[in-house]
Amino acid sequence: MSKFRILYVASEINPFLQTSNVAELVRKLPQAMQEKGMEIRILVPRFGLINERKNRLHEVVRLSGINISVGEEEKPLVIKVASIPNAKLQVYFIDNEDYFHRKSVFHDKENKFYEDNDERAIFFCKGVLETVKKLGWAPDIVHCNDWMTSLIPMYLKTTYKNDPIFKNTKTVFTIYDTPFSHKFENDLIEKVKMLDIEDDMLSPLKTKDYEGFIKIGVEYADAVIKSEAAFKNGLNALLSKVSDEKKIDTIEKDENCEESYYNLYNELVG
Repeated sequence: MSKFRILYVASEINPFLQTSNVAELVRKLPQAMQEKGMEIRILVPRFGLINERKNRLHEVVRLSGINISVGEEEKPLVIKVASIPNAKLQVYFIDNEDYFHRKSVFHDKENKFYEDNDERAIFFCKGVLETVKKLGWAPDIVHCNDWMTSLIPMYLKTTYKNDPIFKNTKTVFTIYDTPFSHKFENDLIEKVKMLDIEDDMLSPLKTKDYEGFIKIGVEYADAVIKSEAAFKNGLNALLSKVSDEKKIDTIEKDENCEESYYNLYNELVG
C-alpha cells in the first residue's frame, strides 16, 4: 500500500469542539492514518466556542492575509494552528472576525439558525483551498465531513481543477445526521459561484437548504459515505433519491471504520 497525503476538512474536531459525531470521527481517523504512514493535514473553522488560550492557538502569519470573496464582499482570512494533546497532529483553524467570533456554532442564544451560515460555509470552503495552496502541499485525498464542507468537491472539479496542487486530488464526502430546516436567501447560488462554474452546475442548490448542500457534495465527490446506516430526520429518503446516480456506501463509526476508510483511500488513489 502506498503512502499518501490526506487532508481532513470538518466543521469540528475533538478536543477543541464537539457538538456532533463529526468531532469524534475526525479526531480518530487522522491519527489512525498517520500511524499507517500517511501525511496528514486537518482544517476546521475557529468557532468562538474554542478557547484560544486554553487550547494554545496561535496565528500562522505566513498563511494569513488572503482575502476571500463571498458574493460582493471580500473578507480577510486568518489562519491559526494548535496541536492535539498526546498526538503528533496539528490542526489548522480558518478564522474571520465577522463569521467565527460568536460564542456559538450554527445557532444564536434563542436557538435561531444564523442567516449567514451559508456565507460562513462558503468562506470556510474557499479558505481551506486557498490555505492548502499557500502551504504548497498537494493532497491525494481531501476528506470532507458534514454539510459545511460540501462545496469543496465541486470547487476542486471546476475552479481549482487545473491548479498543480490539486490536479490529482480525489475527494471523499462523509454525510452525518446533522440536518437543519432553514432556507437561505435567493442569492445563495450567486455567492457560491466561482470561476468555471456555470449556473446549471449549481442546480442542486436551488432548494437553498440543507438538502441542497448535501446534494452538491454527493454530486461532485469521488466517493460518498454515510456515517450511519439508518439516519433519522428523512435523510435516508433524500439519499435514496440521489443514490441511483452515485453509489453511497456506509462506514459506521466502530473499531473497524479506520480499516474501511484506509481501503477506500487506497482504492481512490490507486
